[in-house]
Amino acid sequence: MNFETLFAVVTKELRLFFSSPIGYLFIAAYLGLTLFVFFWVETFFARNISDVRPMFEWLPVLLIFLCSALTMRIWSDERRTGTIEFIVTLPVTPWELVLGKFVACMTLLVVSLLLTLPLPISVAVVGNLDWGPVGAAYAAALLLGATYLSIGLFVSSRSENQIVTLIISVLLCGVLYMLGSTFLTGLVGTNFADFLSELGSGSRFESITRGVLDITDFYFYISITASFLVLNVFAVEMIGWTKTGAHDRHLNRSFVCGLVVLNLAVANIWIAQLPPLRWDVTAGQQYTMSEVTKRELSQLQEPLLIRGYFSAKTHPLLAPLVPQLRDLIEEYEIYGGRNVVVEFIDPAPHPEKEEEANTKYGIRPDPFQVEDKYQTALVRSYFDVLIRYGDEYEVLNFRDLIEVKTESESELDVQLRNPEYDITRAIARVRSEFQSSGLIFDSVPKPVSFTGYISAADRMPAQLVEIQETLIEALDQVKESSTGKFSWQILDPLAGDGSLARQIAENYGFTPMVASMVDENQFYFYLTLSDGESIVSMDLPDSRDVEGFKRLLEEGIKRFTEGLLTSVAMHTPSPSAPQYTGQPVPTASYNDVSGYLRSNYEVQTVDLRRPVASDVDVLMVIGPNDLDPEQVFEIDQFLMSGGTVIIATSAFTTSLASQTLMANRTFSGLEDWLAHHGISVEQSMVMDVNNGGFPIPVTREVGGFAFREYQIIDYPFLVDVRAEGFVDDHPIVRNLDQLTFAWGSPLNIDAELNTDREVVEILKSSKDSWTDSMPELMPKYDATGISVYVPGTDTESKLLAVSVKGTFTSFFDESPLFVEAREQAAAEAAARAAAEAEELESDSTESNTLEDESLDGENSDSENFDDEALLAELREIQEGEDESEEDTLGVIGSVISRSPESARLVVLGSSESLSDSLINMVSQSQGTLYTQTMQFAANVIDVSMEDSSLLSIRSRGHFSRTLPPLNSGQQRTMELLNYGFAILGLLIVAGFSFLSRRVVGNRRSQWFGVNR
Repeated sequence: MNFETLFAVVTKELRLFFSSPIGYLFIAAYLGLTLFVFFWVETFFARNISDVRPMFEWLPVLLIFLCSALTMRIWSDERRTGTIEFIVTLPVTPWELVLGKFVACMTLLVVSLLLTLPLPISVAVVGNLDWGPVGAAYAAALLLGATYLSIGLFVSSRSENQIVTLIISVLLCGVLYMLGSTFLTGLVGTNFADFLSELGSGSRFESITRGVLDITDFYFYISITASFLVLNVFAVEMIGWTKTGAHDRHLNRSFVCGLVVLNLAVANIWIAQLPPLRWDVTAGQQYTMSEVTKRELSQLQEPLLIRGYFSAKTHPLLAPLVPQLRDLIEEYEIYGGRNVVVEFIDPAPHPEKEEEANTKYGIRPDPFQVEDKYQTALVRSYFDVLIRYGDEYEVLNFRDLIEVKTESESELDVQLRNPEYDITRAIARVRSEFQSSGLIFDSVPKPVSFTGYISAADRMPAQLVEIQETLIEALDQVKESSTGKFSWQILDPLAGDGSLARQIAENYGFTPMVASMVDENQFYFYLTLSDGESIVSMDLPDSRDVEGFKRLLEEGIKRFTEGLLTSVAMHTPSPSAPQYTGQPVPTASYNDVSGYLRSNYEVQTVDLRRPVASDVDVLMVIGPNDLDPEQVFEIDQFLMSGGTVIIATSAFTTSLASQTLMANRTFSGLEDWLAHHGISVEQSMVMDVNNGGFPIPVTREVGGFAFREYQIIDYPFLVDVRAEGFVDDHPIVRNLDQLTFAWGSPLNIDAELNTDREVVEILKSSKDSWTDSMPELMPKYDATGISVYVPGTDTESKLLAVSVKGTFTSFFDESPLFVEAREQAAAEAAARAAAEAEELESDSTESNTLEDESLDGENSDSENFDDEALLAELREIQEGEDESEEDTLGVIGSVISRSPESARLVVLGSSESLSDSLINMVSQSQGTLYTQTMQFAANVIDVSMEDSSLLSIRSRGHFSRTLPPLNSGQQRTMELLNYGFAILGLLIVAGFSFLSRRVVGNRRSQWFGVNR
């Protein structure tokens, strides 16, 4: 092949394109349709997703008409004017002619695609754009365009009529597109639909635009392009054949051409059988099996069953998701090896499998309404995934696997939400539950030792001496079943010179206990577990027999296991109904975040009226309201024991009364406790110019009819936190794109109190934020629906969330229970003394002498009642304590005054950000379920437990990259700029073409000696 000849053909065709309006019309039509579809048809700004999918979704259809129109004259004009015979007689091979014309058409297509680059660039400037799928989509557009152009060139070579060429080209390209379209695949079963999807140009295009460059998709387009180019060459050669020519030679050429085309087609089947060879170019490689999943699969010790229940006939929006999910599940089998068994079942043709799914696993078909040309019907179909490990299992329904975005009133965009995370999380959960039901030491990576800091028997109450004997018996039994991974010792802190007592007071904050409020004898009874790196302190169990202590030890040992689910204790305010009409109704409930966390962790609800269980890893307190000292004490002691405490609180709560949203000052009960640790919550509400929208009802009149609709306006109380407000590359926010901080208060950090601790400022508002100490929450807007908020004069970035890790000191010197009991005992002693005084007074009527003595005694009892008398009285009360009071021995006077360095305190200055009302409101405005704040809470838990495995894949999603808030002026500016860049690009192409023609003209003039 002569490349100079090829270049000459390309130059000639391009010159013909741009010497007439055809080339410019092609580019202008493509740019105009692209921008119109992007901004008007797909409503980019209302869609609120930071991607350019709308630009490419319509491309398979647009290119059918554009490529057909472009190629309809390439060969047809040559045949119509009779120049085709002249061309084939030139010393140019048919391949040079065909490839030259093809390259010229591709050049025009490349120029057109390049002129659309300002669109993704502008989106990237405004939002957080993932360039991987964008690059893949451009590659797919080139491949698809090449396929359509090759078809158009072949059809053009077989017809003299341009209109006929156009119609046939559109028909052939349309059939190729329709084979894999949802319109056709929705009419057939799942298996046949998969086969059709493999043949469709549009379905292959969609696969690439997701950001996955698969060799099978690339070869599909290349094979079709090459096949039609071969046919085009054959058609050009046929023009030069004579009817009296060598028929055998012509037959051989036909046979070779057919054989080449057949081999190109059959190679698709061969390549499909090869191991997957693909390149995931998405950010975070969303479609590639993560290292987290591979590590989870490597920890399997029993066979894992992953079974997909998919019906052949399902909802048209779910049907395209089945092959995607099936391909992913098959990868689990590849990486899991012999430990993973994958099955796919359509329960309808297998009654025994359907009965097993219904009765054993509770899997039942879901009803879906489908419609076709003739009827609307209700179809019951399966879309479930079963994860079973041992005798534990979890079922993922279609609701757990998909995410839905409302595009318009009648159009939904349904995608798999984050299937790898959902399946891997389910695997981790069933594996954890299976391991927890077996021997706990199988999940302990390092030996665990028990150390009891217990005083000698002569210093302790008799009840604790008996408890110690029971404890030792339980320790021996646990050690016997530990396979060498457990040891224990009991140390007396007061033995010798008392250095051990000073050491544990300094390191762990263990202070002496007292059996009662009047007992001066001090002793120690602290129970701890350690693996050499961290230490866990445990309280006495409720059941103080051998089994009770064994359960206590097992709960504590779970803190050192690997593979078991994190245990989270959650405290939320109890909802209270209004007592009368018009009373403010609290708007905060936290069912959504609770349900989300329950799907990831072992969550238990606590009222903080008793010590937090020993197996709890994280204590989460959301929306605390008027906590009493006893509840604050339990939070304090959990932190002192080395746990993680997460608090979401604000200076205000919101309430709704008479259709009015109000801010009410609230007292959490944690103000002094937080201040003790160097954190304070400002008594104001933060506002920001970078904010989320608030839906307001607007009445619109059309033709005398009033329509009520909702309009989104700027609302500075919903702070929109993005990359600039996240701490740099911190695991908590690393994969989050955006977070809504609602009706919250800024935080202040006392640097002096936190000098020796690790302080991480997780979230901050923008530099254009301000605060309001008397906020009015009702949205403010003018008659046109435009927000009228004006930023304050003192604007600066505000701290919204902080994490503090290190050694903390207890806020309490003694237990509130101890103080309460002492005050109650003193009151009872005074009441008893008063009662005795009344009794003596009533018995004094026998004689005057006795009366005087009685009165003297009364005066003595009432006036000389001092601390010694109170102490004696308290001793009498102590001697008469019943069994229930004896149960508090060793607990009532126990205070851990210092935490280990592993303790962590995380404070979020807003509880409303985690509320159901906020999640529902943002979900409605975005048209899809808003999970960012729930993911943030889960990330905090994972980072606190130093387990960032699932965290790395949790935030994946199709609709997670949202646009920042843009007003109408900014939206209009962005749209007009893109129109302007398109026109400018077209002018640049025209100018370049004009200069090229001028240079060529001057060169020819010099050849012929003509001055121009």
